[in-house]
This record gives sequence, C-alpha cells and structure tokens, in this order.
Amino acid sequence: MYDFKIEAGDTEVMYRDLASALSGLVAGEPDGIANMANAAALLWETLPGINWAGFYRNVGGELVLGPFQGRPACIRIKFGEGVCGVAAATLKVQRVDDVHAFPSHIACDSASTSELVVPIVRDGQLLAVLDLDSPDHARFTAADEAGCVRLAEILAKAL
Repeated sequence: MYDFKIEAGDTEVMYRDLASALSGLVAGEPDGIANMANAAALLWETLPGINWAGFYRNVGGELVLGPFQGRPACIRIKFGEGVCGVAAATLKVQRVDDVHAFPSHIACDSASTSELVVPIVRDGQLLAVLDLDSPDHARFTAADEAGCVRLAEILAKAL
C-alpha cells in the first residue's frame, strides 16, 4: 500500500523525507494508536543503527507502552524516572550518549547504549514520548534530534 523510498546518507535530507512520509501516513487518520504504529514502523525501517523505535503514551500522568518496533519493553514508566520519564516530566528532549551513566536509567533492553526521547506535546499537554534506542554509543546527533522534533510536531496534530 505504501512504499516509501528514503535514502540514508545525508541526515537532514533523510529526516525531510521522513517528515514527508509521516505526514502522508497520518493524513486523514484520526486514530492516534494507528498513527503511532505506522510512525514506529517507518522509523524502524528507515533509521540505521537503532534497536528500538516506539512510543510511551501519557495515561493518567504515567507513561504506558504504546506502539513500537524492537524487543519487548517496559510497560509503565513513572514521570521523572529513566530517560523517558525525565523527558515526560520536563517536556524537554533527552539525547543521551551513554544510558548506563544516566541517573535513574531503566534498563528495558541491556543491549541499548544510547537513547533519544522527544516529548510529543499539544496545547502544553504531554501526549506521548517518541523513544529511540541504539546499541551504539553516542548514536544520536543534533541532526537526529532536530529531525525527530519535527516528526513529533507532525504527530502532535495526529494523536
């Protein structure tokens, strides 16, 4: 049904193409879970060097596992705990080169070494966080952060 060809290489171009593909996937679809599922699959298929791509949803002030690609994950995370919980509590992007050195890190997958978590916010309210993990130290760059912030802006309108 959808066949998106996204070239790896130039990170900014890759994220521009990802944003375009994601916009097309969520256009006209009101179901947030479906949109997160397609977004997770798109990221999983496109981003090199990741071992987990998915979402934690804000359900009653707690992060609850949402759609993802990768190994089974922690189901519930309290605000302020772990990389995802800190992103949720502060509404700030967390780009962590070495999760093992991060205070309160939650080891859902011992193979993960670096992490990028982007809050998805609409009208000042946290809807979810986008969570990307990698087995590589310092996998995520400022360009990855900027690209994922743009993806979160698209998703904020579609959740």
